[in-house]
Amino acid sequence: MAIKAQVSDKKKEIVKELAGLLSKKTVLVCSIKNLKSSQFQEIKKKLRGRGIVRVAKKSLIDFALEHAKNEEFKKLVPHISSDYALIFSDEDAFALSGILADNKSPAKAREGQIAEEEIWVRAGPTSLAPGPDISALSAVGLQPKVEGGKIAIAKDTLFVKPGEAISSEKVSILAKLDITPFEIGLEPIAAFSDGKVYVGIKIDKKGTLEILLNDYSRSLAFGVSLNFITKETLPFILGKASAHEITIRRIVTGEPAPEAVVEDPTQVQEETKEEEPIDLAGGMASLF
Repeated sequence: MAIKAQVSDKKKEIVKELAGLLSKKTVLVCSIKNLKSSQFQEIKKKLRGRGIVRVAKKSLIDFALEHAKNEEFKKLVPHISSDYALIFSDEDAFALSGILADNKSPAKAREGQIAEEEIWVRAGPTSLAPGPDISALSAVGLQPKVEGGKIAIAKDTLFVKPGEAISSEKVSILAKLDITPFEIGLEPIAAFSDGKVYVGIKIDKKGTLEILLNDYSRSLAFGVSLNFITKETLPFILGKASAHEITIRRIVTGEPAPEAVVEDPTQVQEETKEEEPIDLAGGMASLF
């Protein structure tokens, strides 16, 4: 005779609540790995009124998802492992992801942690006094020197490469230099939104802005090369046309190019002021 497992009333209530929350527009699966309790509570406060955050045992979450009326919810099950939370909201999944991206905290490196991006130690002064730390800095590939009674770093150094596990020695040096190379927060993993499951919804605002700025610079140069006239390209096109006109006139008339005049640098005064650059960062940042 098979023994029927007993399910506590508390577990039944949790599953019932989760089943009810699945009626929300968005169900976002987030990782809370390495997130301190105080930081987690702070993020929950900032989401108040915009989303309901719940943490429950995987077995209960899986049961609620697998028995939901919409079969799409089952696609979220493989993305739920340990150290996770669910956010239930009537807002768009990508809007929620953007909120989470804005609510991250700096974090120190840990031994064995894998770097996702380059970690640099920049040249400049430190708060370290001369002594054993000079040898410790040299041992991990830095170039220390003494300036003004303190240790300084002589040159910018790529300290940790992407994909590299950070050694205990490098963790110690990063801590001594007060470098916090990571950010921690709720990391979006997958979401059910408007009847469909999305994976890879993490938003990198800083990285996206850098891409936009780079694309803008390239498109400006390309537009000038095509003589495509806009408010931004016109000054460069006119400058190019002027330079071509001078060159053609010299070829036709045989006029020699003017000789370079070397002046006393202490007497040279700037005759023209460079045009102020377009504030790309400010303009693009307003999009976010």
